Amino acid sequence: MSSSTSGSDAGADNKDVEADEARRTGDDRPVENNTAIELESAAEELPEDDVLPTLEITEPRAEDFDTALDQDNTAELESVDDVPHIESERQPATPDGDEIDLPAEEAEAVLRTPLASPLDSGSIPDDTLSIQGSQALSPGRRRSPIARRTPSRSVSGALQPFERRFESRFTASPSPSPRPSSPAFLSPHSRQVSLSSQVSQISSQDGAGSDESPQAPWEVIRWTKLRKLSGQAFSEVGKRNFGKPTCLAVSALIAIGTSKGLILGFDYHQTLEIIIGQGTKAVESGSVTSLAISADYSTIASGHANGAIFTWEISRPARPFLQVPPIERHALDKAQHADGHVVDSAVLHVGFLGTRHTALVSADSGGMAFSHLATRGLGPVARSIKNTRLLGRYPAVDPTQEQNRKPSSVLAFSPLPLGNIEQATDSMGLTALLTPYLLVLVSTTPIAQTQYKAPRPKDVSPHSTLSGCLAWFPAVKLKHPDGSDKKQSSDTKLVYCWSNQLTVLDVEVMDEDEVADSQKPPKLGFHARGTWRAEEAIVAVQWLGRSVLGVLTISQRLLILEDNRLEVTDTIDLLDRHVFHQDLFSAQLHAVVERLNPEDTSMHGVVADAYYMSFRAYKGRTFLLGFNDVTVGTLSNWADRLVALMEHGDNVAAIRLAIEYYGGVANSVTVGLPDDATTRHEMVRERLIAMLAASVDYTFSQHDIDREDRLRDLAEVCFDACVTMDETAYLFSTVFDAFEDAGEEAVFVTTLEPWVLDGDIKILPPEVVKSVVSHFISENQSARLEELLCRLEPTSFDLDQITMLCRQHQLFDALIYVWTRALYDFVTPLIDMLQLMTIINAGDGADLSDDPFYEAAMKTFPYLAFSLTSRWYPSGEYMSDSEAAQAKADLYEYIFSGRPVAWPAGSVTVFHTTASKLDEPAFPYLCLLLSFDAASFTSMLNEAFENPFLNDTDDEAGMNGFVQTNGMKRRSGFKMTRQHIISIMIDVMHKGNFGNDDTIFLDMFIARSLPKYPSQLILSGALLKGVLQRLCDPPSEELRDDCQLSVEYLLSAFSPTDMSGLIELLRAARYFKVLKTVYRRQKLWPELLSAYFEDPDDEQGVFDCITSIMQSSAILPQKQRQAVRSNILEHAVSLADINTERTALTLAKAAPDLLQPCVEALSNTYQQFLYLRALLEPALLHRDSVAKSPSPLPDSVRSTFQEMYVQLMCSHQPDHVADYVNSLPSGDLRLDQVLPAIESGGIIDAAVVLLARDGLARDAMDRLITHMQSQQHALVSLLAAASESPDVRSTHQTADELVEDVQKYTKVGVWLCQGQSATAERAPRPRTNPTWDIDENDLDLDEYLWLSLIDAVVQLTQSVSAASHHAEDAASDLNDFTQDFDSLRSSLRTNVQQTFTALLAATSVPAKTPTAPANGFPTAQQRTPHNPQTFLRILRAFLTRAASSASSLADLRQVLADIFAAYTFEQNVLMLANDLLGSDVFTDMADAHALRQRGWRPRTQACEICKKRAWGTGVGEAVYDEWVEREQGRGEGRKARTAERTGRSRSQGKAKARAVEVMGKDEDDDDAKRLALVVFACRHVFHRACLDDKMDGAGAAPQDRVYRCPVCKDGVQRDAAIP
Repeated sequence: MSSSTSGSDAGADNKDVEADEARRTGDDRPVENNTAIELESAAEELPEDDVLPTLEITEPRAEDFDTALDQDNTAELESVDDVPHIESERQPATPDGDEIDLPAEEAEAVLRTPLASPLDSGSIPDDTLSIQGSQALSPGRRRSPIARRTPSRSVSGALQPFERRFESRFTASPSPSPRPSSPAFLSPHSRQVSLSSQVSQISSQDGAGSDESPQAPWEVIRWTKLRKLSGQAFSEVGKRNFGKPTCLAVSALIAIGTSKGLILGFDYHQTLEIIIGQGTKAVESGSVTSLAISADYSTIASGHANGAIFTWEISRPARPFLQVPPIERHALDKAQHADGHVVDSAVLHVGFLGTRHTALVSADSGGMAFSHLATRGLGPVARSIKNTRLLGRYPAVDPTQEQNRKPSSVLAFSPLPLGNIEQATDSMGLTALLTPYLLVLVSTTPIAQTQYKAPRPKDVSPHSTLSGCLAWFPAVKLKHPDGSDKKQSSDTKLVYCWSNQLTVLDVEVMDEDEVADSQKPPKLGFHARGTWRAEEAIVAVQWLGRSVLGVLTISQRLLILEDNRLEVTDTIDLLDRHVFHQDLFSAQLHAVVERLNPEDTSMHGVVADAYYMSFRAYKGRTFLLGFNDVTVGTLSNWADRLVALMEHGDNVAAIRLAIEYYGGVANSVTVGLPDDATTRHEMVRERLIAMLAASVDYTFSQHDIDREDRLRDLAEVCFDACVTMDETAYLFSTVFDAFEDAGEEAVFVTTLEPWVLDGDIKILPPEVVKSVVSHFISENQSARLEELLCRLEPTSFDLDQITMLCRQHQLFDALIYVWTRALYDFVTPLIDMLQLMTIINAGDGADLSDDPFYEAAMKTFPYLAFSLTSRWYPSGEYMSDSEAAQAKADLYEYIFSGRPVAWPAGSVTVFHTTASKLDEPAFPYLCLLLSFDAASFTSMLNEAFENPFLNDTDDEAGMNGFVQTNGMKRRSGFKMTRQHIISIMIDVMHKGNFGNDDTIFLDMFIARSLPKYPSQLILSGALLKGVLQRLCDPPSEELRDDCQLSVEYLLSAFSPTDMSGLIELLRAARYFKVLKTVYRRQKLWPELLSAYFEDPDDEQGVFDCITSIMQSSAILPQKQRQAVRSNILEHAVSLADINTERTALTLAKAAPDLLQPCVEALSNTYQQFLYLRALLEPALLHRDSVAKSPSPLPDSVRSTFQEMYVQLMCSHQPDHVADYVNSLPSGDLRLDQVLPAIESGGIIDAAVVLLARDGLARDAMDRLITHMQSQQHALVSLLAAASESPDVRSTHQTADELVEDVQKYTKVGVWLCQGQSATAERAPRPRTNPTWDIDENDLDLDEYLWLSLIDAVVQLTQSVSAASHHAEDAASDLNDFTQDFDSLRSSLRTNVQQTFTALLAATSVPAKTPTAPANGFPTAQQRTPHNPQTFLRILRAFLTRAASSASSLADLRQVLADIFAAYTFEQNVLMLANDLLGSDVFTDMADAHALRQRGWRPRTQACEICKKRAWGTGVGEAVYDEWVEREQGRGEGRKARTAERTGRSRSQGKAKARAVEVMGKDEDDDDAKRLALVVFACRHVFHRACLDDKMDGAGAAPQDRVYRCPVCKDGVQRDAAIP
């Protein structure tokens, strides 16, 4: 709705309106002029000796960028006389390296404003280059100079030579270690990323006396306090005259609103140029709550606390240009009233639309937003202002209605500012509004229309801080450095935040070309591009550039966020800046935070203060309004940060940061670098080279104790920088020369090593190679040197130099690498190492490992293994097919040459293996290798034989002199096969001077190769028989396992004709593994079993062997079967020694008839016990494999074993006897066989159980009583001697153990009595006089048992108690107060009480008729009914016996007191427990009643099923009538129940009460069903009829119906309330 009101605008000029309404073209843009803020800062001076040399840096400094920032978007206004025509030339660069071009004719215009100084212009944040801070860099790569350990090269031995594989000598590349910390590298996620706390002695802007915290010069934002401005606005005089500052707006001037309704305008020299509002109605309208500056800087708007809005022309500030007064509250009573802010609703947000300073939008604290469009005025006639409501509702006149409304407010508000390119949205007046519940984008022109709405995200943390903010970034023109036809302008962007969640929304004009030709409003497209969550609530946000955001959190942390990746690059703590904030929303939104419903996720715990009016960004600068000052922050660009670090003296950190900038690892957009790698490299390369040169000169000019550390750091960053830029020529010329001239080559080489090992550097100049070799040789690190040389590109070496150095220092790995990789010569390095072998063989024959050439000579074998399997040595990389074919052909041909040959081919140089040519043997090189180390050579050949190069094939000439063999190329005319190699080796070793210690390796090699290549190796039987015989006679014990394995290989492919001779040969060699295989093949089962018994290495295998043989015994000949059984019995003891339990289970499974003989053959009783336990109680074994496969025993054997097992158990596990006996069926054990052993072992409980099971309950009780009497005598004797015992502690310990035994056997007696009571059958007894004596002979068996047990327990307690008192009295006479037996007496009395309790429970609780269980006694649930006189008979009999044995009545009284003390105690405990339980129940019931009385409020007013209104307004009068009728019925019902309880009617006095019939509606009545509601605890509400229909459809019976909420899907049952 809209209306027009008159504003006080006397004297307004029509030309301004004409300018506002003029149609803008592409040239109608606001323009800004260059302005610089005068920053009051003091530079820190470094000592002269710490000053770095001056750098010739062409990149602009931070101060230069401040000026460059002002050269931004150019625009031109079409104006009338009072608005100057302005033009300007600007070509700023964007953070992406884009420049903004403007027409040349605009280049000469200069902006003139009413202020004294030229000011900046423009209405958008700056989009310029290089002003953002960079992300704190992660620690870079630092190569550790620690020496690398090469694989140990042990002396070649004969241990498992064919199990080895020659592996690469290269170690893994070293992982980069973290670099030392530098002030330039801090985590951006810490609270204080500011580096000022890390660097000392950095002066503030006012020197040492300043109260401002020091800040490092390389910080992401360099803060400057505007002291002159703050001194005028925040001083006591200023506050008294103008009021306290309340809000801030920044554009071409710095405007500050105050609490007295005034506006202070400062230029960028901090001069107070203008005071607006004095002597006007503005000072009567309350404090300034919002400010806005128009796009052409000519007008400023202010919102006030009472709801008024004023606009002022800066050139004529005496009177307001426009005034929008608030409407009074009483005007809301009218049906038709003007639109506008309600009086006393503070205008929290205000802004101009486009370039017009007569078009405004505003929002207030009550959640209402309006647009204000001023019409033309006619001279002195005032303008009229058209107000249009955009959002919100007017407050209700009735306060009760206002309480039912959901409170709201406008947390954030902003119109879309203008960009530097024409956009269709410029004429729409697009405005963004953010409430606690909704984001709304509204276009105000030509009519108010909602363009986009978005609710608050559901994943915003519930009950967190409620906050909201937003900021626009308009579309800007882009220019690409490569001139490509990419997108010419950026999209409009809106960032908005709820609580801690930030979202970036892209706004795109759809079909832009069509819109330009038509008059219809453009169609907009909206896309939420990304979401980011902060750790805490966000209270303000601003665009610092096209892709950089400044995010202010509630704890006053400023986060620098990149828009493209939504990653935090820097964090600045602003707590010390004391940012001004106000509580503007909690009064309006108190109901939102006070209704703390834990199930309502829309509630928030607290409303954040407003910060938006204190945090502003303009042209890349950040302005903060504090409580006591105004601060401006300038973002540092990449060049500023590098220079700051260099000037501070941290050149290493500066270079590292530059490397990150070069590689794009750091946030290039934030620091002002382009994303394009080529452009970025060009910008950073020159700077980085200059920094390296200056740092090298500076570092070498310093001579102090930290010089060595600085040199290491310098070398590291030099390598990192040069490798990153691919400037290794500079590294190995200028930088290396500097280190060499200073004599610091060691530092350079140590730093170089990890770069080479990681493969980053592959080429070194000759002079550097020479220094590397010299350094590592001097450090005695030849292994590290070889690995380093082998990582370099071999073609880059000076071959003469490198080969000379390698031979000189015995670097044969490197020598092989150079010869093979650079010259593809595989024989020359072999000759070099063969020469070493001749030198070693010519020695004195001492320990070869001490020879200096031995380690180098041993490299021959891994080199051959690698080369003959198509791998480069020593790296292990695979060769190409042609390279591999050449290498193998050359090496095989040379090694297996029958005579010395010249190498290289065609030369006259011949290597001889002997001093005299006449002594040269056939196959000289093969003989030399075998004589040096036959084990390693055969191991190498074992690996080489796997290569397909040796496969048999016919030669077919191919291209380039090679033939194809199984996919492998080899030289034409040369042929080498496995058969040929073995034939040559057999001939050489058998005819040569080789001993058995060498030939055994050839035999093992033949034995292993024969089954692998059966079709390619053809050997005679005599030869193989000889090989077999030699393998069965190993020359040393260390070779036995290898020889046995070789025999196993050989026999898999060769079968001797003399099997008996083979067996004898294997038995003599004790090759049991092979022997078992032979026995199995020949089916010699007795011999196989004997072999297992003889094999000490496979003892456990005998059990599987017995099982397999005996299970197949049905097909065994009788003779073999008998031999196997005899063998098992003969070795029964041996089997038990191996594993007793497994022996028993194996025989039970395979040969049950041997169980008895085997157990009898065992002489060790403990082995017999384990043997029988495995058979009878396998569950007690801890091995799962045994427990899961028990074998049942025949009944005849089981009974015999059980009795023997019990007898052995009495000796070896007495505590388990009773449990085992009780688990057996009655009659399985013969008493005459097991009872003597049980009694001799003192296992009374087992004897009692056994006798009871056989029906000898009286005998069992007698034995038990006898044992308890012995315990009584022991206790009495112990107490009698206690006063004389010197060890009081031991006496008490022994007494406690005896008491535990008494309690144990008492429980056994109780068990016996309970069993008898459960099975007793009582005959009817004649009625007797209770005063007659009880004859014990008349008692039933169970009664007699109870009597005996109770008497024994009481007698024991009496005797021991008396003895304990005597012991204490005797000790007190001797002044010994350590004898205290109260605990002993207490335990015995407790024992008596438990016994009587068990008697009472057994004789007074009837149960079901018993059924006979397996153990002879019924369970507690199966007891027979009892005579209630049983307990009394037993008690009278006990008292009679006690009276006859008691010496006095006092003794009997003491006995009774001990008996009944238990029941008194139990009664007290039960009474106390009952009281506590009653109290808890009362409390719980009271709470439940209170909750039920409170009731449940439904979540909605509609039924969840039918969606019809169920309660509340609009449901109809029928519900109320029904409720009244039901309440009346309930009242009548209560009266009737009261009358029934009292038995009389109050109205009739003593007359008989009259029956009262309560009439009520039947529950089945249709109206009652329709109106009845069901409310669940989850607050869902239903019509009862709807719920019944739904449950009827689910098949629930009415009588079994339980209401559950059908809406809730969490599986939790909800209780229902039916009102």
